[in-house]
Amino acid sequence: MLVLGVDPGSVVTGYGLVEKRGQSFRCVDAGVVSASRSRPFQERIHGIYHSMVEIMSRHRPGEMAIEDVFFAKNPKSALKIGHARGAVLIAAVECGVQIHEYAATEIKQAVVGYGKATKEQVRSMVGVLLRLDFKPGLDTSDALAAAVCHLNWTRFGPRNG
Repeated sequence: MLVLGVDPGSVVTGYGLVEKRGQSFRCVDAGVVSASRSRPFQERIHGIYHSMVEIMSRHRPGEMAIEDVFFAKNPKSALKIGHARGAVLIAAVECGVQIHEYAATEIKQAVVGYGKATKEQVRSMVGVLLRLDFKPGLDTSDALAAAVCHLNWTRFGPRNG
């Protein structure tokens, strides 16, 4: 099974494709979609959408894992991330990719074993679990962690909610 994990952001959106064969995981592709803050916001969101369609069309994942909506201290930042999430969700629907949403604490728990783990701890464990020969950026490792989280959940069958 090939799963696309996504860490949405309005300037940098991380993505990671993880394949599960038997009990082992393998990173197929990972990186970021980024845009200059000087570009108009709507152009950045449009770029995220097109980049995600291209990634999904190229790799054809069956499922996608994305961090669920959260409440931030800064409502404006949360709204911008929500727009980026929306662009990714629309791309997934257009490409026929099943969408699965996880709370940040669920993703951290699945990868690190602690729901309040730091981004650096998540990156370290993702590197170990996927036997990466590179050190991914934090946005990329968060996306890979979302994919690993989903693949861990699939062992237990469908989730409720």
